[in-house]
Amino acid sequence: MKTHLSQLVADALASAFLASGAWTRRALAARGAVTVGDEDKWMGVLVEGVLARFPHPPRERFHSLSRFIASLPLLSTKRQRLRPASVVRSLVAELAMGEPRWDVPGIATTGDLARWLDLSPAESEWFADARGLERLERDERLRHYRYRWVPKRHGGFRLLEAPKPRTKAVQRRILDEILSRVPPHDAAHGFRRGRSPITHAGHHVGKASVVRIDLQDFFLSISAARAAAVFRAAAYPEDVAWALALLCTNVSPSSRGAIVLDRYAPAAEIAALRRAEMLARTRHLPQGAPTSPALANLCAYELDVRLAALATSLDLTYTRYADDLVLSGDATLARRAAGLEALVAAIVHEEGFVVNHRKTRVMRAGVRQVVTGIVVNERLNPARDSFDRLKAILHNCVKRGPTSEDREKHPDFRAHLAGRVAHVASLSPMRGEKLAKIFERIEWSSTNSENG
Repeated sequence: MKTHLSQLVADALASAFLASGAWTRRALAARGAVTVGDEDKWMGVLVEGVLARFPHPPRERFHSLSRFIASLPLLSTKRQRLRPASVVRSLVAELAMGEPRWDVPGIATTGDLARWLDLSPAESEWFADARGLERLERDERLRHYRYRWVPKRHGGFRLLEAPKPRTKAVQRRILDEILSRVPPHDAAHGFRRGRSPITHAGHHVGKASVVRIDLQDFFLSISAARAAAVFRAAAYPEDVAWALALLCTNVSPSSRGAIVLDRYAPAAEIAALRRAEMLARTRHLPQGAPTSPALANLCAYELDVRLAALATSLDLTYTRYADDLVLSGDATLARRAAGLEALVAAIVHEEGFVVNHRKTRVMRAGVRQVVTGIVVNERLNPARDSFDRLKAILHNCVKRGPTSEDREKHPDFRAHLAGRVAHVASLSPMRGEKLAKIFERIEWSSTNSENG
């Protein structure tokens, strides 16, 4: 007859094994005996199994060790049948980081993490919200985020989750001192220094065929487990990696009628909205948190590896800007685009994402090829419709004031518009100059007084 230890005893033994002392059969058996009160026959079996699986002390993998101990089928003794093992004394584990590949701060325990963030352990747990109480809290003052569903330009809705100042400060430190030091794949052009929509589009200039594929619910699709895997890759112990992941993810409350669809909305749009609402009520990367763009890039690393390898094998060029995947090549690409999309969709699915097939575009050289709002047929150029739209916004700001055009409630709408004008100018100095002249006529004083 064989038996298993309870998870409580397994946790205590894992802690004892990782306490101060040698990682040998005799030393582990002795610490185990202290924990359960005596050294029965099954202890030797257990220690041999642990040493076979972990030749060296897994100080950054406490829960892996604990789960392994609980999973071991042990030879039962008469004494064990009469009195199952129980914890009589607890020994404190000595946890540590693994060997970091990048220059990230050393944080060995969740207590160390709280101190690093200048928080008390209780505050750290409150911000992490491991139980997902955010989704149940109706009092706006007790929430960590402010929520707003905004319509997308081409249909559908996007959930914006803006962290409140203290939550944002915690996430900003995690971004600046950890995530910014972990490099994404070279194919990623969004949300990283030195890269932009221009560098993304620039790889596809002058190509005979350009295929653009969109990922659906990019941020909402990334779970806390995937975020924790990023922090584990940075050598943080399991407890710390999960605590960091919880600080950077969120479970949103129900929309509660915040979204009003047109009565004639197509079924596909309704289904997409329902999917987004469902994902929002599971733990995900919040679109609006400073950590989400960097984490999204890092969580998509394996996707980029596989799609870049596929592109190389087919003599194509591949880049990604957030949820926008672009592959370009010669004229034969357009003819085999359907097969390529199916292959890409399969890889995307295996990596935990979903292709929005309605937004796939196959663009030959004879039509306007647009990548992130930039025309790439012969040279980089701002798309005419986006230029006209920005020009109309600027004119309306002059006539009715900038507040009338700030529908997404940007924290600094003036800087937002100035950035868009500068973007056009970097592609077309002549068009940029026209927009800059309109921008200079906007009266900002009323906006400043309102914000003040």
